[in-house]
Amino acid sequence: MRRFLRIIFFCVIPLQILSILLGEELRIATYNLDNYLVADRYVDGRWRPSYPKPESEKTIIRQIIKEVSPDVLVLQEMGSVAFLEELRADMASEGTHYDHFVHMEGADKNRYLAVLSKRAPNAVLKHKDLNFKYFEGREVVKRGMLEMTFELTCGSKFQLFALHLKSRYTDKKEDLQSSLRRVREAEACRNRIVERTHDQGADKYLIVGDFNDHPSSSTMRRFYRRGNLEIGALVPAADSRGERWTYFYEKESRYESVDGFVVSFAFMPKIKAGHAKIVDKPGTLAGSDHRMVYLDLIESVAVQGEK
Repeated sequence: MRRFLRIIFFCVIPLQILSILLGEELRIATYNLDNYLVADRYVDGRWRPSYPKPESEKTIIRQIIKEVSPDVLVLQEMGSVAFLEELRADMASEGTHYDHFVHMEGADKNRYLAVLSKRAPNAVLKHKDLNFKYFEGREVVKRGMLEMTFELTCGSKFQLFALHLKSRYTDKKEDLQSSLRRVREAEACRNRIVERTHDQGADKYLIVGDFNDHPSSSTMRRFYRRGNLEIGALVPAADSRGERWTYFYEKESRYESVDGFVVSFAFMPKIKAGHAKIVDKPGTLAGSDHRMVYLDLIESVAVQGEK
C-alpha cells in the first residue's frame, strides 16, 4: 500500500522538477586491538616474554572487521607500521580492501594510533606536540592525536579526531589510576580540537577512540563542554542485547564502557538512528579485551529531474 501511494503521489503532483533524496552511508568504527605487537603476554596459560600477538587472536579480529566492514576504521594499540601493513594485507587476501592507511607514532614507542580507510581523506594532521602541566613538570599526550578530514557524498566535510588516552596504570602514588594525567591529556586534546574546529568556524566533527574512562567521568566531561562552550555529546552505544560495555578487565572481572564517539551538535543529525552499535559476535573477547564500536553516517544526495 505504501509503495502504491508513493507512485500515485509522484504521478499526480504537478511538479516540473522532482527532487529525490538518496541515502548512502559511511560506516566509522573504533577498535582497540589489545597489543597487536610484540609484548610480554600469557599464551595458552604460559608466560611468553616478547611474544607477537597469537594468530588465533588476529584471526578473530579480522573476522570482526570483515563482518562489520567499516569504511573508516580507527585502531588503538597497533604496533609498528609493519604490523599495520600485515593486517591490511591479510584483510585484502580475505576480500576486504583498505586502500588508504595512516600510522601515527607518539611518545609511546610501543602502542600506536592507526587508521584503515576505504575512502581517501582530504587531509591528515598528526598532533604530536600536545602537552600539559603534570605536578612539577610537563608531559606530552602519550599517543598524540590524529586528525583526518573526510568529505561526504553530498559535498560537506567533517573532521575526525582519533585518540587513545592514558591507561590506568601508574607509577605515581600521588595519581592513583593515572586519573589526573588522563584528565590533563583530555584537556590538551580538547583544547586543540576547539582550536581546529570552533575557532576556525567548523562545527561538524567526531572525537573517536579509547578514552580509558567511563561516560560521566571528569575525563569525558572535558569533551562535552568547556566553560560555556558546548563541544559535543557522547553517542549512545549498545550491543544486540542492550548491553553497553566495551571493555572487559579480566583480572577484576569488570565490564566498562570506555570506547566510542563524541559528536558535535551540528553533526548529530548525520548519525543514523542517533546511536552506535557494539559488536557482540561470539568469541569476540578471544581476539581483544575491547569490543568494536561503530556508527553509520547518512550521506544524503539530492537528485533532480524533470517530471
